[in-house]
Amino acid sequence: MVKYIVKDANMLVFVTPHQFMEGICKRLDGKIRTDAEGISLVKGMEVKKEGASMISTLISNQLKINCSVLMGANIANEIAMQKFSEATIGYRENKEAAERWVQLFNTPYFNVTSDVEGVEMCGTLKNIVAIAAGFIDGLEMGNNTKSAIMRIGLKEMMAFSKLLFPSVKYSTFFESCGVADLITTCMGGRNRKVAAAYARNGGKRSFDELEAELLKGQKLQGVLTAKEVYEVLTARGWVERFPLFTTVYEISSGLLPPSAIVEFNNKSKL
Repeated sequence: MVKYIVKDANMLVFVTPHQFMEGICKRLDGKIRTDAEGISLVKGMEVKKEGASMISTLISNQLKINCSVLMGANIANEIAMQKFSEATIGYRENKEAAERWVQLFNTPYFNVTSDVEGVEMCGTLKNIVAIAAGFIDGLEMGNNTKSAIMRIGLKEMMAFSKLLFPSVKYSTFFESCGVADLITTCMGGRNRKVAAAYARNGGKRSFDELEAELLKGQKLQGVLTAKEVYEVLTARGWVERFPLFTTVYEISSGLLPPSAIVEFNNKSKL
């Protein structure tokens, strides 16, 4: 069915949980137009033994097409109601392709940047911080604590991205895809919601169970991303540099109780 949908399309939008993207690309390989352009709204990364790569890179390499990325503070139901919001489009080499996407989405509030890795890393890593924010909410630790966690999280997002992709621009983190999306996700996203429920239950109900109950078919990305990032941290000897990311992984995998979210050494070695 998918091959018939895409065979005549010259602009392809990818929006799916990141763990399914490799299989989708294999199904599409050889079945799309050679002049097709892609854009990824997928938040996540691919981690294998040889290292980590972004989903837009996976799409570009497997399908042999140019793939931009779109990230930002864009909660779907608010977009559907046409409320004001912003987004950031990252592109590789072809700025004209990114500008065509802006025209297609028909909004003047999209910023275009060549820092595709920075844009994509923002959308990926903010879900880990949102899990931490959810733990804070579930434990009723208050706004001061939550703000501190968000600040530390943003700092780790920037540092991890720069280590993994040295070309990343710090300025990207102050676009819609960065701090704006981080705030939105930590205040009202699905990762925060499920993590809060996990903390309220003292970690006695699994994330899978809570995801099925609370998200009604939607997928939780933060827990899987925390695991994937932790794999990168251990492989490269970076664990001590990223105490918040590490603690989120350890809590979400059941190694620590939710209360441990504020019991880490926040003097990271950056």
